[in-house]
Amino acid sequence: MNPTTDFAEGYIRFLEGNLVYLRPVEVEDAANYYKILYQPDVRRLTGTQAIFTLSQVTAYLESKGGDSSSILLWIAVRDTNEHIGDIAFQDIDRNNRSANIRIAINGDEHQGKGYGSEALRLLLDYGFGILNLHRIELNVFSYNGRALHVYEKLGFVREGVQRDALYYNHAYHDSIMMSLLEDEYRMQLID
Repeated sequence: MNPTTDFAEGYIRFLEGNLVYLRPVEVEDAANYYKILYQPDVRRLTGTQAIFTLSQVTAYLESKGGDSSSILLWIAVRDTNEHIGDIAFQDIDRNNRSANIRIAINGDEHQGKGYGSEALRLLLDYGFGILNLHRIELNVFSYNGRALHVYEKLGFVREGVQRDALYYNHAYHDSIMMSLLEDEYRMQLID
């Protein structure tokens, strides 16, 4: 899991797996990030309701450079460099050794191929092995069965349900809270 650089292509491959690699989202990526925020499937699965301008997205990405409480990375297909989504640690709490993780894979054509699972494993390994986190948590909406299955497969445990936490597309939806502890993650590595 050593960060590598592919200078010939100009892409930093911060964390690399067999299918995907993760690289920092740069300010220069603002236009692409902006487009992704308006893909209907991304908005629905993430529960995004806000409207963003390109200048807001650019300012957000500029602020990420100095934000030590989060890490924002593109997910790119290893063989083609195509950006297929993003993944992030948010609310990194170094005192309590915890963080929130989130992921978004763009488009049905990229789902069900193991890209998201591998991206999560890469970032979980970095979180537990490099950042020395003890607890990584997430929230997933009840209508996102595919994501629930992936999180459970990776060892995340359901902790609770925030009932009717999201109003989206004329209906209320539950938000399921899940977490993974470092010893649970390390036990998976042994198996």
